[in-house]
Amino acid sequence: MNPPRPAPLVFFRVLADQGGVPAGLLIDIGPGDAGALPALFGNEDFAALSGEFACYYRDSLDPDLAAPLAQAGWKAMAAAALARVDGPLVKAELPPGTVLVDGNWCTTPPAKPTGAQAASRALAMQLVQLVAADGHTHEIEALLRKDPTLSYQLLRLVNSLGMGGAGRRVTSFSQAILILGRQQLRRWLNLMLFAARDGDMRSGMLLARVSVRARLMEQLVRIRGLDKSNQEQGFMTGMFSLLGVLFGTPLPDVLAPLSMSEPVHDALLSYAGELGQTLHLCEAAERGDFDGAAALLQSLQVSPDDFNAANAMATLWMLSALSSSKGSPNA
Repeated sequence: MNPPRPAPLVFFRVLADQGGVPAGLLIDIGPGDAGALPALFGNEDFAALSGEFACYYRDSLDPDLAAPLAQAGWKAMAAAALARVDGPLVKAELPPGTVLVDGNWCTTPPAKPTGAQAASRALAMQLVQLVAADGHTHEIEALLRKDPTLSYQLLRLVNSLGMGGAGRRVTSFSQAILILGRQQLRRWLNLMLFAARDGDMRSGMLLARVSVRARLMEQLVRIRGLDKSNQEQGFMTGMFSLLGVLFGTPLPDVLAPLSMSEPVHDALLSYAGELGQTLHLCEAAERGDFDGAAALLQSLQVSPDDFNAANAMATLWMLSALSSSKGSPNA
């Protein structure tokens, strides 16, 4: 008797509109036992996706798979409506009939930022460095005061989450930092690095990609039974992995001023250890490499079902990060 085939892997691709803004989600389903997919289709996080974003499946998808997706609010995407762009995205050069854009255009080198843009991102990076080094609250507060946008978004984040208690508004940076906590502050600041910046059309798509990487790595580490500290290392590995792309600078140079654990550092620079394998897995999923992802899952001893559920959760979390520029770090 032949052994049962594993469940198919499911990848989600964030698509941009012609201006580069994240505007849709495309599902790709790999080979395997399609009979196992109802478990994913009934997953709470998966079910929530189509209520949060425009969700599509390829119109060439097997009708038996397309039917439950259509019932869940997903729509067919014609091949001619989807353009792949791996170089700079130029709206005027898109094929006629293009509705949404796929590809790696967002990882192309950034345009040279204006003085204000460069200063804002440099300040956010200073904050990341300071928090990573466990700097004093008064030092963090002093830097926040130099950027009204960052400081406003931090206070809005804490107040919107009701962290100050019923009827209590948080009005000082030190109070907000204390209430949010250092781990959540680190997450928020890293997301803010990728948040929209005028003049960098890549920002939204990079935020989408890095959010999925970070959350998915965290969940995969959790699935393997490792503790909160290891899960946080997974999150930070995913978050730091695209800093070189963001700044258009070699990743080792960007990471040099940051204080991080040896496993995170080695995973980022040489794909070492289990964190490095997990980062490889996330990149394989982004490429649509089903065989490569399956081999890495087997090595990490994570089942396709567990991966699919974690990927749906990470994708839903990413949508919450995209929903506003504050990039809430809460799950």
